[in-house]
Amino acid sequence: MPISNLLEYGLFLLVVTLLVKPAGSYLAAVFEGQKTFADPLLRPLERFIFWILRVRPEDEMGWKQYTLAFVSFSLVGTLSVYGLLRLQRYLPGGPDPSYLTTPVTPDLAMNTAVSFSTTTTWQAYAGENTMRYWTQVLGFVGQNFMAGAAGLAIGIAFIRGLAGRETSSLGNFWVDLIRGTLWVLLPLSIIGSLVLVWQGVPMNFRPYAQLKTVSGNTQVITQGPVAALEFIEQLGTNGGGFFNANGAHPFENPTPLTNWIEMLGIAVLPASLTYTFGKMTGRQKAGWALFGVMAFLFVAGLIICDYSERPAPPHLADLHLTAGNFEGKEVRFGIGGSVLTAVTTSNGATGSCNSAPDSYTPIGVAVPLSNMLLGEITFGGLGTGLYSLIMVALVGLFMAGLMVGRTPEYLGKRMGPREMKLVMLFNLATPLAVLPLTAWAAFSSAGLAGLTTNTGPHGFTEILFGYASCVANNGQTMGGLSADSCFYNLTTAAATVIGRFGLAVPALALAGLFARQGCQIVTAGTLPSDSLLFALVTLGSAVLIGGLNFLPAMALGPMIEHFMMCKTHGLY
Repeated sequence: MPISNLLEYGLFLLVVTLLVKPAGSYLAAVFEGQKTFADPLLRPLERFIFWILRVRPEDEMGWKQYTLAFVSFSLVGTLSVYGLLRLQRYLPGGPDPSYLTTPVTPDLAMNTAVSFSTTTTWQAYAGENTMRYWTQVLGFVGQNFMAGAAGLAIGIAFIRGLAGRETSSLGNFWVDLIRGTLWVLLPLSIIGSLVLVWQGVPMNFRPYAQLKTVSGNTQVITQGPVAALEFIEQLGTNGGGFFNANGAHPFENPTPLTNWIEMLGIAVLPASLTYTFGKMTGRQKAGWALFGVMAFLFVAGLIICDYSERPAPPHLADLHLTAGNFEGKEVRFGIGGSVLTAVTTSNGATGSCNSAPDSYTPIGVAVPLSNMLLGEITFGGLGTGLYSLIMVALVGLFMAGLMVGRTPEYLGKRMGPREMKLVMLFNLATPLAVLPLTAWAAFSSAGLAGLTTNTGPHGFTEILFGYASCVANNGQTMGGLSADSCFYNLTTAAATVIGRFGLAVPALALAGLFARQGCQIVTAGTLPSDSLLFALVTLGSAVLIGGLNFLPAMALGPMIEHFMMCKTHGLY
């Protein structure tokens, strides 16, 4: 690995690690109602919003009430965006309708509305050729805030369930939603957006510009309120790009500095929730143990992906290239910046890519694919990544308990039959959604029609990647899959719904069961939640669950493509 790449990866992880404690402490203070530096400005605004919405912060919710509020809020958001998309032709402002060449059909509008309300932001369209400025600002930016804050609220409620003692309360969804928006997402997005504008990201409502090139041809320069969308899409772990090229577009991500800032926007808050978890449960070392597992998986992904992308493609070996696999990558980011982004975004439920996953080597693309199939347990989505990793850890604790013949415990919470049923339901939701949908698309004419450029193992990987991305609420895709069809709009929408609610609801139900329990006495037979052994059990469980569920599918896609590539070019 080149020293420059090693330094970039190491410095990024160091910055994330250094920000975990201050950011995690701030999140704990916000959601526990403690005093923060922003209170003088935001407390009056919060009280006003409570009065307008008739929210009573003292009203506590059990897991069923919390779930109902979360689902209802998401449904209203979905319907609002759907209506906006269907009526967007009546909105004022740019761009000129002549540039909007992709019709917003009912199935595309439904797919887009569902994807933005679930933080998936799966985009079967090119933004500059499909959406009006006010659609992006009112619909997409609004959902980036609301859906991101809702996901953060679910994560906080899950922590409360583990911290609670003989209570049915997980907090109040509306209070958590408002505080997550006002104290966390709004101020950080304003600061981040201003930095992006300083670095050259446009923030205007001007019409597209037509310019004459040096060769005498006419080129259309697309623009718009890009900065309003760009940072909150990273911070809320959404990822939907203003332009079709997403983070590779110079107006979305103009410099290596903006790339770094946007990646920190993705990783810092989810990583910091491990410290919030430790602080709210009173088990700070347990939070650091979870962060250690995340950091290890993150480093492993960087090493494997960098190793795969560093050599020149085998079919170009005769040219004696030394720059590595630059196909589909921006020169301004290089291999290091592209790999860092691919690993960060695939781990963080944020499909904002700055390179083309379709152009990665088979092993290179297997890394982000594996990250999504594992449930994005490394940092993960805003709120969702933490409980996804804990759910994996609980499987490991269950197996460890079987080995010693005792009921497993975590943080003093016993995992009986009801708890383990919810844990297994959570861990089986992803394979039960990804694998049947992938098989259906791979064997149906409607599904195969989306493979416009590739067939064989690579085409299969494109299909598997797409559904894994939707269930993981990530949203990035391999460019060879043309997904704007009725078949893919409906099936990917179903996958995003399963990935959002099929995971959040069991997590909330488990949190409700844990909250009702007292605290068990720690004995010599209890596996400490802050030990190296616990971290190894969690890590092994993640690998075991992922391998058992998805290794056959991976063998049909990137693995067999790798061996075919090696055989074709005589590499073994």
